[in-house]
Amino acid sequence: MALWRTLACLLVAVAASDGATYDYADAIKKSILFYQAQRSGRLSGMDSLVSWRKDSCLTDQGWNGEDLTQGYFDAGDYVKFTFPLSFALTMLSWGAIEYEQGYTQAGAMDGVRDTIKWGTDWLLKAHTGPNEIYLQVGNGTADHAYWGRPEDINFPRPAYRLDTERPGSDCAGEAAAALASASIVFSSVDATYSATLLNAAKELIAFADNYRGRSVDSVPDTAEFYASSSYDDELVWGYTWLYKATNDQTYLQRVYALIQEFNLQFVSSLSWDQKTIGTFALLADMTGNQEYKTQLEYHCWHMAKEQQRTPKGLLVIGDWGNMRLVANVLFTCLQAAKLNINADVNKQMVQEQMGYILGDTGYSYVVGFGSNYPHSPHHRSSSCPDAPATCDWNFYNSAEPNAHVLYGALMGGPDANDAFTDTRTDWAHTEPTLDYNAGFQGVLAAMIQLGL
Repeated sequence: MALWRTLACLLVAVAASDGATYDYADAIKKSILFYQAQRSGRLSGMDSLVSWRKDSCLTDQGWNGEDLTQGYFDAGDYVKFTFPLSFALTMLSWGAIEYEQGYTQAGAMDGVRDTIKWGTDWLLKAHTGPNEIYLQVGNGTADHAYWGRPEDINFPRPAYRLDTERPGSDCAGEAAAALASASIVFSSVDATYSATLLNAAKELIAFADNYRGRSVDSVPDTAEFYASSSYDDELVWGYTWLYKATNDQTYLQRVYALIQEFNLQFVSSLSWDQKTIGTFALLADMTGNQEYKTQLEYHCWHMAKEQQRTPKGLLVIGDWGNMRLVANVLFTCLQAAKLNINADVNKQMVQEQMGYILGDTGYSYVVGFGSNYPHSPHHRSSSCPDAPATCDWNFYNSAEPNAHVLYGALMGGPDANDAFTDTRTDWAHTEPTLDYNAGFQGVLAAMIQLGL
C-alpha cells in the first residue's frame, strides 16, 4: 500500500472513491488550455490544441482611443467583462500562491503565471487613470444576438468606463484584489511587474473607497449579465488582498473598520458576486482571529454535512453553473483544512466532489478530460467550423457537436437530479466562463500538493 501511494504521488494522480484514477496534472494543463481559448486580440504562442483560435477584436478601444485589445472573452460569448475577469484572476492567483508546489509538480507553474498575466496586462490597460477603469468592452445585447467566429465580428464594440461620475466599487475593488494577489504571484520572478501591479491595486482600492457605488447603477448595460448585489464585500476583499500583498497594518485596520461599518456577514458561498467567506478565510489564516475561524468552520461543516446533494452525491448550491460554486466551496474549505478546521471532513468532501466532477459517475464534466465528456458546450468559437464554412444560429440549433474540442472547460454541471444534456442550447448547464475554472484549477493544484 505504501508503495502504491508513493507511485500515485509520483504520477500526480490519485484513486477516486470508485477505483478510477485521475491525472490532476493533465486536468490543470487542460484548464490552462481553456483560458488560451478565451483569449482576445492578437494571439501568439498558443498551444496547437487551440490553434483554431485566430486574431480577433483588434480595434477594441476606449473613449479616448485607448488600446483595449487583448484580454479574455468572458464565456461562450465575446464580451470582455472586467468584474468577473478580475474575480477569476484573484482566484487563479490565490491558487498559485497557496499551491505553488502543486503547480510545480504538475509542470504548470509557468502556465498559470502566463494565464494570469494575460489578464492582468489587460487590467493595466483598462485602468486608464487613478480614478478610472473600463468595466466592459462589447454590448451584451448585440453580442448575444451573434453566433459566429470572433474574427468575423463586424458590429461595434462600445467600451463602458467607471470614473468619479460613474463609480463602481464592486468592480474596482475586485480589480484591486486581482492586481494585489497577482503581485504576490510575480514577486519572486519579476519584481518590476509585481510593483506595477501593486501600485495599480492601491490606486483602484482608493477609487473604490472614495467614490462608492455599484457598477450596474453606473452602467445599466451590464445589468442582465453581472449585476452585483452590493459593493461592500468587494471593498473589504480588495483591502484584505492589499494587506496580504504588503503586510501594511493600515490596510488591515481599514478591513476591520469596513467590516464594522457594513456589519459584514457571509450569506453564501464564494462567487463572483459574494466574497465575504473568502475574506474570512484569508483573515483567519493571516490573523488567527477565532471569529473568522468559527465562520469558516460553520460554512464548511454545513456544506459537508447539511447542504443538499444530488442522488449521486454532488453538492447542489445553485442551478446555473452549480459546479463552479462547488469548486469554490472546495477551495474555501481547503483553506479551513489548512488551519486544521475539521481537516479530515473537508478533505473528504474535496475528494468526493472532485471525483464526481472528473468522472466517478462515468461522465467527466471537464471537456476533453477522460473518455466520456461533453462535446457541445454553449460556446461560440469552439462550435464554429473553420472558415469559410458558415457558422450561425442554424449551426447553434443543429445536433452537430462542436467543431473544436474546448479542452479543460468546466461545465455548469447537471441538475439537482443528476440529469445533464450535452447541448449548446442549455447554457445554464453547458456554458463555461472564466470564473468557473479558476477555483477549480486551484483545487486541482491543492490535491496534488496535499496528496489527496
